[in-house]
Amino acid sequence: MKYLSFILISFMVSITMQAQEVTGDWYGALDIQGQKLRIAFHIENEGDDLKSTMDSPDQGANGIPMANTSFHSDTLTISAPNMMMTYTAVLKAGELTGKFQQGGMSLPLQLSSTEKKINRPQTPKKPYPYLEEEVTFENVNDTVTLAGTLTKPKDLKNFPTVILITGSGPQNRNEELMGHQPFLVLSDYLTRNGIAVLRYDDRGVGESTGKFQNSTIFDFTEDAKAAVTYLRSRKDIDPKKIVLLGHSEGGLVAPLIASKDKKLGGIVLLAGPGVRLDKLLLQQQKDVYGGSGMPKAAVDSIIDVNEGFYDILNRVDRKDLSKEFTTYGNKKSMSTLEINKQIQQVSDNWFYSFITYDPTAALQQVSCPVLALNGSKDVQVNAAQNLNAIQVNLAQGGNKNVTVKNLEGLNHLFQNATTGMPNEYGQIEETISPKVLEIVKEWINTNL
Repeated sequence: MKYLSFILISFMVSITMQAQEVTGDWYGALDIQGQKLRIAFHIENEGDDLKSTMDSPDQGANGIPMANTSFHSDTLTISAPNMMMTYTAVLKAGELTGKFQQGGMSLPLQLSSTEKKINRPQTPKKPYPYLEEEVTFENVNDTVTLAGTLTKPKDLKNFPTVILITGSGPQNRNEELMGHQPFLVLSDYLTRNGIAVLRYDDRGVGESTGKFQNSTIFDFTEDAKAAVTYLRSRKDIDPKKIVLLGHSEGGLVAPLIASKDKKLGGIVLLAGPGVRLDKLLLQQQKDVYGGSGMPKAAVDSIIDVNEGFYDILNRVDRKDLSKEFTTYGNKKSMSTLEINKQIQQVSDNWFYSFITYDPTAALQQVSCPVLALNGSKDVQVNAAQNLNAIQVNLAQGGNKNVTVKNLEGLNHLFQNATTGMPNEYGQIEETISPKVLEIVKEWINTNL
């Protein structure tokens, strides 16, 4: 028996040593129709077992838990049945070589323990030639403390001050995404050119308190209003020269505030929505799915189904949505699982408030100067659809100080792009087009 015990112990030691060989961080990229999509797995021991998470940085997704992780002999298997995803690879000479399968797709994926360095040449490096101050301010209505950074030009007085408002999803003060920090680049450029900037972490993100989950556009509006109140309380800030700059969803928040607050110096909308959000999402799906190579018939089918759900959302009381969705889903021959996914999605407060929101009324009440920019290759907020609506609504409200620009070749992040698709964001070294930086600077200096 003692020999059997020795064999078992040796076998367990061997398994442990093998597991140690595969634990750690593994990096690679899928080649999808010529586009590189970075993938990373993070594997660690959990008792005698392994667990892992996956990152897809180019899609802005990090820390996705994997359901099953195993390593036997020289073969690693990672799977996430809820995503219909499996990665199987052989470890040899410090590299993992295998196949990444998801749905009906099967692609080769080689991983190594060395992450390829990302070059972000526009990211500023200290020391800065301006003043930088860590600040906090209170949204007293929601008992939330927002933490941020205020940058100010040296040796200047009565300078304009811009408040940066992030896009959708939990964002830090730099609006960090795929190695890019667009709000850091923007604030650095503006402050070097005599314009103060306040940028802050979203509620529940970074150093800000509160909960991001279940917060809505209207909650984020209260946070941005608190930023305005805070700046007006400071003696070193000119209260008549405060500008709100919102990117994407932040482009909904800025007009909401400006429609009521007539003391603002102006607003800047970077890829801001101008149409009711269900219409924006339908166009987004058409542009993204079509741009990814999905057959037109499949895209049309998705749009048709979603259009019906969105119509119900905007005409039926929220308490009756489950019943209406079930009836509609059955008419479309959808499975119970598919219908329940739709019902679950609209139970999210953020999604419901977002998709039922129409920015028309707020835009028509904005009387301060407005700069609205978008990129011609933006597949998330279609430039033609939304810039036209913004211009029309501002004009109907009598606002004549409006500058609208559709910038050729730029994507949703205002990078010079090839396709405009989200999986390209992380592959582009440029964080934000210098042309956009200059336009924003010149507009602020001209109008304030």
